[in-house]
Amino acid sequence: MKLLIKKAKIIDSSSSLNEKIVDVLVENGKITAIDKNISDDQAKVVSFKNLHLSRGWVDLHTNLQDPGYEHKEDFESGRKAAAAGGFTRIGLSPLSLPVRDSKSQIEYVINQNKSTLVELLPYGTVSKNAEGKELAELYDMHQAGAKAFFDGKNSISNPNLLIRALDYCRSFDGLLMNFTYNKDISPEGVMNEGEVSTSLGLKGIPELAEEIMLNRDIYLSNYTKGRLHFTTISSAASVQLIADAKKKGLNISCDVSSAHLLINDLELESFDSRLKTLPPFRSKSTVKSLIQGIKKGIIDALCSDHWPQDIESKKKEFDHAEFGIINLQTAFAAANTALQSEVSINKIIDLFTEGPERILKIDKNEIKVGAKANFTLFNPDANFTFEKKNVLSKSLNSPFFGKQLKGVVYGVVNNGKSNLN
Repeated sequence: MKLLIKKAKIIDSSSSLNEKIVDVLVENGKITAIDKNISDDQAKVVSFKNLHLSRGWVDLHTNLQDPGYEHKEDFESGRKAAAAGGFTRIGLSPLSLPVRDSKSQIEYVINQNKSTLVELLPYGTVSKNAEGKELAELYDMHQAGAKAFFDGKNSISNPNLLIRALDYCRSFDGLLMNFTYNKDISPEGVMNEGEVSTSLGLKGIPELAEEIMLNRDIYLSNYTKGRLHFTTISSAASVQLIADAKKKGLNISCDVSSAHLLINDLELESFDSRLKTLPPFRSKSTVKSLIQGIKKGIIDALCSDHWPQDIESKKKEFDHAEFGIINLQTAFAAANTALQSEVSINKIIDLFTEGPERILKIDKNEIKVGAKANFTLFNPDANFTFEKKNVLSKSLNSPFFGKQLKGVVYGVVNNGKSNLN
């Protein structure tokens, strides 16, 4: 494959090419030339309006549910949705069936990665069967290629297990992730606790349920000195707790789902179960606090928190519908729509590149001659309306149908392959 990308504005805050408009020539999966004007009769010319080019985006939190729930999403459909959303690498929650709690299951994912456009980054579980009782085979999974250890939406409630996992991971610089949610505080909660939940007569999930466990985990991180990442935080107090812990030098990081920057709990007045997710969409004031956390550099990364559910799982009364949204195709647009007037496009792209790369300690794909061609093409200023007909996922539980979003992905290039929308 030989591609000539014309007049692309480079967005890479770590590069000397940042914000320069250049041509980029790609041959056999590598960048062979970067200049103001390149001609090559043998190359396929790629030209788009207001074309921007960045390093390939990385999603920290995707659930493809393969194997076991392939009717909701499998690797193939998930990859298509990821590529359409601008991602070239996606971190996989281990909550498949069976869960990924052994070396062989990590190898199963790694073996799917041979010369693929979108690379799967497997996470192993922290505990056997993600039950929160016994440690899984952490070192063996690390050796097999697991990028992190995570029990998915099964929060690690047992402090002794978390201490042992953090301690053990230190021996090989492993990363532990936790979704902090003390379910005992609101076992039947279905949306954010507040004025809206009261007016709708729905049981709420208070921000406190997140904050209590997150505060505990910060103490345990300090005690063990282990690497700990908090995924999909959704509370104003969580942002402050993490800021204070970082000032003390703790080895912690965090991300936010991009959808939680754009949607607030007022939208749930429609009782649309596509808006039911975990953590729940919070109040307007909390959304503002999350955005402030990004502006201040407290939040390290953004993620899709892509969690497909089939029609049968969602077409129920709100109380009984499953949690989860699809967001791979809309993750960037949601973030860009929410943040464009608040931070620079460089900052937004850093949250999908620099942040996840640093957290997972994976290769940084530089935009320079001789480097592997792994990049995303996009237009941050173009508007579009997301419709059901646009969905490449097997599931249709998007909260964005009919909404106008800002930020169009033109395509991705990786591993000698390309997908141009």
